[in-house]
Amino acid sequence: MNTVILGAGAWGTAMSIHLARQGHSVTLVPRRADHALEIASSRENRDYLSGHFLDMSIQVGLELAPALMEADLIFIACPSKGLPELLKNISGSLDTQQPPKLVLSLCKGLDRETLRRPSELISQALPGIKVAALSGPTNAGEVARGLPAAVVLAGTDATALEEAQAAISGATLRAYTSNDLIGTEIGGTLKNVYAVGAGLCDGLGLGSNAKASFLTRSLQEMVRLGVALGGRSETFLGLSGTGDLMATAHGTWSRNRGYGEEVARDFAGAKAALANRKSVVEGVWATEAFARIAHDRKIDAPILGCLDSILRGDLEPRAGVAALMTRDLKREG
Repeated sequence: MNTVILGAGAWGTAMSIHLARQGHSVTLVPRRADHALEIASSRENRDYLSGHFLDMSIQVGLELAPALMEADLIFIACPSKGLPELLKNISGSLDTQQPPKLVLSLCKGLDRETLRRPSELISQALPGIKVAALSGPTNAGEVARGLPAAVVLAGTDATALEEAQAAISGATLRAYTSNDLIGTEIGGTLKNVYAVGAGLCDGLGLGSNAKASFLTRSLQEMVRLGVALGGRSETFLGLSGTGDLMATAHGTWSRNRGYGEEVARDFAGAKAALANRKSVVEGVWATEAFARIAHDRKIDAPILGCLDSILRGDLEPRAGVAALMTRDLKREG
C-alpha cells in the first residue's frame, strides 16, 4: 500500500519505520521544511527519535500535495494543538477525485477551542473521507526497535478498518478493530491525564500501594467520564484505555508521567520548563479540558478535579492526596 505519515515526531517516525518494515511504500512528511531536509540527509530523526535510522525506501516529503497523490492510507501524527492548521493544508492539497481508503488519527488530545475529538475535526475538514483512530500502548522507541506491541483501530467503516488492520499488522505490531471511535479517542486522551497523576505519586514517593490504588480508581473514573460522553465501558478496559494507561503511567520514557514527577518536586520549575520542551505533554491541556467538560456536564470526577487544581497551582500535591483520601466513604464501583 501507499502510506503517508503527516508529522515527524517520535510516533510518526516510528510508524514510518514500522510500515516500511511491513513492505509498504512510505512517505514521511515533517511539518517543517528544515526538519525534512535534515531527516532526508541523515536518515535519522535526531530531534524526536534519535538512534533509529530510516530505511532508504522511506521517502521524506517537503510538500503535502505530491505526497498525498495516490495515498491509500494517511496517518496524521501531529500534536493535537497542531491538527487544525494541518487539516487546512490537507484540505487544500488532497485530490478528492482519488481519495485515500482511510485517514487514521494518531493524535491523543482535544481541540483547544471546541474541545472536539481529532476524528470530529478531520471529518469536518475532509467531508466524505473515511476516518479512524489508532490508539494503544505504543512507545515510539520500542515500536521503532521492532519490540512487540498491540493497537486498536476504531472507526465506523468495517471494510476500511479491516484493510488497514491487515496493512499494519505483522510480526511486531498486532492491530485489533473496534467500532467505538468515541471511547477509543477519549481513552487515549484521558490516559495522559492520569499518567500525570501517576508521576505525582512517583515524585511524592507515595509507594507502590498508593500508585496502584490511584490508577485503579482513575480507571473507574475514566470509564465514568467516557460512558457519559458516548463511549462504551468495555473500550476503556482495552488497549486504548487500560493498556495505554498502564504503559504511560509506568514508563520511564513517558512525558506525561515525567511531568507529574517534576511537578511534585518543583512546581515552578516544571511549569517554566514546559514552554521550552520540544515534545508536547498532552496531559496538561487534556486535564484542563476534561475538567471543564466534567464540570459543565456535572460528571463526578474527583481525581480529575484534584489534578486540575494541582496543575493550575491552586493546590499543593500533598494537599491533593489528603483531599482524596478523606473524601466521604463509599462502596467500590
